[in-house]
Amino acid sequence: MAAALIDASALVAIFGKAQPMAAHFKDLMRQASDEQWSLSTTWPCVTEACYLVSPPQRYTLLRWLAAGAIAVYPFVQEELTSFADLMHQYTQAPRTEMDLADASLVWLAEQTGVTSVMTLDKRDFYRYRLNDGRTFDIL
Repeated sequence: MAAALIDASALVAIFGKAQPMAAHFKDLMRQASDEQWSLSTTWPCVTEACYLVSPPQRYTLLRWLAAGAIAVYPFVQEELTSFADLMHQYTQAPRTEMDLADASLVWLAEQTGVTSVMTLDKRDFYRYRLNDGRTFDIL
């Protein structure tokens, strides 16, 4: 079974109003549904997407998640140390900064072994690496 992680940017593209990449990600979601992919995201990605998507689309996003469309992977508070370490490692001021949502997905990739990610943040996810050196496959 195929699996993929979903970044906040993909959620915004799917649920935001008049998003240029909406068709691409909606097509990926249809394919994932047809092929029964295992799809996951994290609470920081949900929070970021909800901040960026306006009502009423924000409510649609939350209802979609509540219906179990994708798994929202939990983490314990102590994992925030891992997130902080990743953010420190990948922040190169003033040019680039890893945000909490991205750190949570890199952490989730480490936990699950899933390296396919639906994201618009290609520049960032091309430079992120798992501890064993694996790269992300951007969908």
